[in-house]
Amino acid sequence: MKPLHMFTPKRTFAPGAVSLLCALALGTTLPAQSVPPGDLPFGVYDPNGDFSDLKGVSIEHLFLPWEDVLLPSLFEAETYAKERNRTLLVTIEPWTWSRDDRNSPTVLREGIQNGTYDATMQNVCSALGQLDIPMTIRWAQEMEDPSGQFIWSNWRPEDYISAFRRMNAICRTNAPTARYMWSPLGYENLADYYPGDDVVDVVGLSVFSFEPWEEAILDQAQTFEEIFGPRYERAVTFNKPIMVAELGFSGDAEHVAKWNADIRTMSASYPELEAVVYFAQKEVYPWPDGFGYPNWRQTAHVLPDAR
Repeated sequence: MKPLHMFTPKRTFAPGAVSLLCALALGTTLPAQSVPPGDLPFGVYDPNGDFSDLKGVSIEHLFLPWEDVLLPSLFEAETYAKERNRTLLVTIEPWTWSRDDRNSPTVLREGIQNGTYDATMQNVCSALGQLDIPMTIRWAQEMEDPSGQFIWSNWRPEDYISAFRRMNAICRTNAPTARYMWSPLGYENLADYYPGDDVVDVVGLSVFSFEPWEEAILDQAQTFEEIFGPRYERAVTFNKPIMVAELGFSGDAEHVAKWNADIRTMSASYPELEAVVYFAQKEVYPWPDGFGYPNWRQTAHVLPDAR
């Protein structure tokens, strides 16, 4: 098991990665970053510590596998966030980050149905329930994604809904003061997976823009409005607050500057949007059509020639 602060990528564990706390202990100079202009609350998933000393960040995002995790490290994350006046967004992923030890979709689905994973969810949420900090809990995100990236995605909607409701009930019992997020990608079929008003406090969406892929496959680069707008219109029908739970963009300097200028300044167009949370990490799952692994970190997301 690894302590929470050693978990670097979102979707798998990189054994050689240097954690934020290790970097601070060694006196490593972390690259200077900036918070995009605007007044919309801004958060980060920041495993490299790029935003550790930056003002204007109000949400700290953690990715937490529910297996092979040292739960006491959550108290370190709580201290880190409190010292910076940040709340927590915690994504619980129902697997282990060790690829060789992961279950199949069938094992996960049947294990949730028959109660095998009840204690696992209870242990994680009991630890979260001990934290004294405002928190939003997000479980098994992007469930309508057909790419095969996650073992909990592209299930029959009724199976996912049943699993979400069961895990939500366990977590709410153990962390009753948290808010609970349902977090699709935002595709056209997202409503098929909606688990119900009584178990959703906020809707999270994922928004990523990789200019080289857009130019090659879609014939032109996409703006924030073009990607987020349709997803927002689908999500707003649930009458819940909306958050961009994962945000990343990469391209030439003009593309990045346009996205940077828009993501926190368009609140009037999206009145239910309450925050955007940046994903400051290189992807660990390949972009489609052979476009590799985009790096969303501000130190790398401006490409020398995106076209």
